[in-house]
Amino acid sequence: MGNARNIPEKGKLLLPYQAAWVTDPARLKIAEKSRQIGWTWATAYGLVRRKSLKGARLDAWISSRDDIQARLFLEDCKAFAHILQTGAEDLGERAIDADGHSAYVLAMGNGLRVHSMSSNPDAQAGKRGDRVLDEFALHPDPRKLYAIAYPGITWGGSMEVFSTHRGSANFFNGLIQEIKHKGNPKGFSLHTVTLQTALDQGFLAKLQEKLPSDDPRQAMDEAAYFDFIKAGCADEETFAQEYMCQPSDDASAFVSYELLDGCRHPAGADWQTVGGGPLYLGVDIGRTSDLTVLWLTEDVGGVMMTRRVVTMRDATFDAQEKAFYELMDLPGLRRACIDQTGIGRQFAERAARRYGGRAEGVTFTGAVKEALAYPLKAALEDRALRIPDDRAVFADFRAIRKTTTAAGNIRFEGERTKDGHSDRFWACALSLHAKGKGGGSGASARPLSACRAERGRRVA
Repeated sequence: MGNARNIPEKGKLLLPYQAAWVTDPARLKIAEKSRQIGWTWATAYGLVRRKSLKGARLDAWISSRDDIQARLFLEDCKAFAHILQTGAEDLGERAIDADGHSAYVLAMGNGLRVHSMSSNPDAQAGKRGDRVLDEFALHPDPRKLYAIAYPGITWGGSMEVFSTHRGSANFFNGLIQEIKHKGNPKGFSLHTVTLQTALDQGFLAKLQEKLPSDDPRQAMDEAAYFDFIKAGCADEETFAQEYMCQPSDDASAFVSYELLDGCRHPAGADWQTVGGGPLYLGVDIGRTSDLTVLWLTEDVGGVMMTRRVVTMRDATFDAQEKAFYELMDLPGLRRACIDQTGIGRQFAERAARRYGGRAEGVTFTGAVKEALAYPLKAALEDRALRIPDDRAVFADFRAIRKTTTAAGNIRFEGERTKDGHSDRFWACALSLHAKGKGGGSGASARPLSACRAERGRRVA
């Protein structure tokens, strides 16, 4: 149907990179891969094919990044079990140990079971059999997951680890670097598949077979599709990591992926439901080149839960104020801090007239940005903040770089991209600052020394 030029061999279920993974007999195998190239789907096929054999001995235990992915993996297994006519039965969600852990279970016709679990590493403890660690780098604690899962294959079975990258400091990248540059001491079989590799081996043709005839991607060849995916990413760093197996540099980023992953709302969670806790709002003002972002948090037992992230591009100031008023009029909204730098000054002044001391303007200077950035990072470190599991949010937080000038001044800046200037980061920082003490129109952020002292008291 489409304009793909690399056409896979007729009658083959798997593309070459998928077949290489499925048929690799190694006890330990690991893959760094592009997103959305059919890797989990192929892994499910390989697992069902192995576990449906008459002589198969061991159950399989799959760990996915969240509950949704765990269910989707089992759905793929069910579909392949039906194709292969294995007589498998979906047992639904079942308890798998006395500690209350559960999994979605598929009973194979030969008596073996496939257990698909979400990301809790402790659920892997004490189980024997094959291990599949799906999107390994995106788990909250990959090192702990590996440490608990690996002993499970002592008495037989294999372990498959695969993921897109999640920063250079992630344990997954540490494993990859061991293989490439330190003699591969663990004995992994490594597979590396970028988006370009997948396109070269027929991925686009497979995709176009599944797309509706009027989908604009039908008109693309491989080069056009590559450019299309790249243009849709938040920035160059995101594209390189998500699609080209090049981990982002954690050394230069102010916020690591490890911190972000530890504080994200679970995928699919109803995180926008507001409870009865105090609400705080941060507003970063933009107009054309930058976004306007309104970030609403709720204090739930000392944890700041993100409840709204409203982003506006090229919106009139009337539209921006309307969105602001809707949030300010929510019951429980205690305070808002607004970026009044440049074009934000009039917005902040109008808000202060309407809401009095509940709305404060903050002028961004180098010192103020420093005093805003550190408490946000501290909240991530303390896991006292929850943020949406959203690529645009993560990209904005990751884009912040801390540099020191020749005069010794610390600066916090985010790379300007087509998606703004780290506007979500600063809106979130302003929301956290709104919870702090102080008042009055035009109030500045508290001095950095006060923020550090407060954190020290909290830790103590």
